[in-house]
Amino acid sequence: MKILLDENLPKKLMRDLRNIGFRVSCVPDEGWKSLVNGSLIQKMIENSFTILLTFDQNLQYQQNLSKYSITVIILHAKNNQYLTLKSLIPDLEKLLKSPLEQKVYQIIEEKLI
Repeated sequence: MKILLDENLPKKLMRDLRNIGFRVSCVPDEGWKSLVNGSLIQKMIENSFTILLTFDQNLQYQQNLSKYSITVIILHAKNNQYLTLKSLIPDLEKLLKSPLEQKVYQIIEEKLI
């Protein structure tokens, strides 16, 4: 499993995910910063990424994700700052260690419910 961190997420999350054993890269490190969603997903597939981790709440409505062989995980929180998103790491780790389908998953900050 190879995870791509979207450019709308802080790079510190990449470090946290690596520390718990996941293979993670981010959009800027791959040189894909200017790519729009469809092109980004195509690059992911060409480079063997299987999971896109994003903060983009609208991605699933902007793209027909069912035509791609990837899993998308959307983080929902009051903002996309590292200190806010860090609290989602335990739920994210649990999800990533479970059998994943090629669909959209959402992890929602409890304070939003």
